[in-house]
This record gives sequence, structure tokens and C-alpha cells, in this order.
Amino acid sequence: MHDARAAAAGVRESWLTHPRTIMATTQSKKPKKSYAVKSSGIHGRGVFATMAIARGERIVEYKGKRSTWDEAMERPDSDPDDPSHTFLFEIDDGRVIDARVRGNAARWINHSCSPNCITQEDDKGRVFIEAKRHIEAGDELVYDYRLTIDGPLTKKERAAYVCRCGSPKCRGTLLRTPKKKKKKSKKKK
Repeated sequence: MHDARAAAAGVRESWLTHPRTIMATTQSKKPKKSYAVKSSGIHGRGVFATMAIARGERIVEYKGKRSTWDEAMERPDSDPDDPSHTFLFEIDDGRVIDARVRGNAARWINHSCSPNCITQEDDKGRVFIEAKRHIEAGDELVYDYRLTIDGPLTKKERAAYVCRCGSPKCRGTLLRTPKKKKKKSKKKK
């Protein structure tokens, strides 16, 4: 309304009525995030749905500094009192995404043996958290960490990876468990 018609109509031009301002304010609205970080009953902080999320919906990218395992291990622990608490996500090329550096809310998504989310890695090595099933507003977002550790573990080391998800299907660990081999049945003649 910055033209002569606005003046004739008695409308005073201001930064609020200028077409560029109107366009900028309507275009600058970011879509509401479908998640929020809050205190979790599973462990420390968690990520919770702020609205219903449909199955297959991409929720958030797992972000952080990409580096080798050796470089990531040289950095200080995310929690010196709990060195097994990690923000490292291994990607297919053998590197890790270290969410301790430039990480986002995805680092707070907790583990569950009955997950409502899955992780997907694209061709560029970007990792996304997606809904495995329909998720209601207020539900905590969780995925199965399936952590891998090189070499045998002591009882003390294994105890550091105990699961706290509370699921009826809890397998008791954040670690990847080897798939059980099916026994071959003997054929009767």
C-alpha cells in the first residue's frame, strides 16, 4: 500500500504495510518442529513428539562433526562420569558423526528395544531419524541403537551398556545382539 491509492484511501504507509515486509513475514515462518527435547524417564534428556507423526515421516537429521573413530575418541567424553554415554553415530563408510561437536536435538533420542523410529542413511552419508510407525503427540522418540563394540567385553564393560527402556521386549542391552542360528532339523527317513 505504498502507492497513491493508499494515500487517497487515507492509509498511512508503514514498515508493516510495505509489500516487502508483508512478503518477508509470511515467507519467514518456519514450520513447527514435530519434536522437543525434555527430561526423559528412560535416561537423562529425551526427544518427544509435539504433534502426531505419520509412519515413514522423516523427523530429524542426526548432525555433528564427521571424523574417523580415532579422531572422535581423542575428544573428551560427553559425560566424564559416564564414559559409555556417547553421541557417536557410526556411518557406512566407517566414519562417525560426533554430535558432541555441532550436534542437534537428534543426539538426545534415547534407545529402546521396542523403537518407534528407525535410522536411515542416504547415499551422501547423511543419517535421518524416521517414524517406524504412527507416533502420538507426547510419545518419546526412540530407536534401537544396536551398538557394536570391537573385541570381547568384561562384565563391567557390558554393564555400562545395560538397557533402561522398560519395554516388555527389552533384551537388556544397548548392544547389537548376534542373530541366533536356526538349528537344522534332522529329516526322518
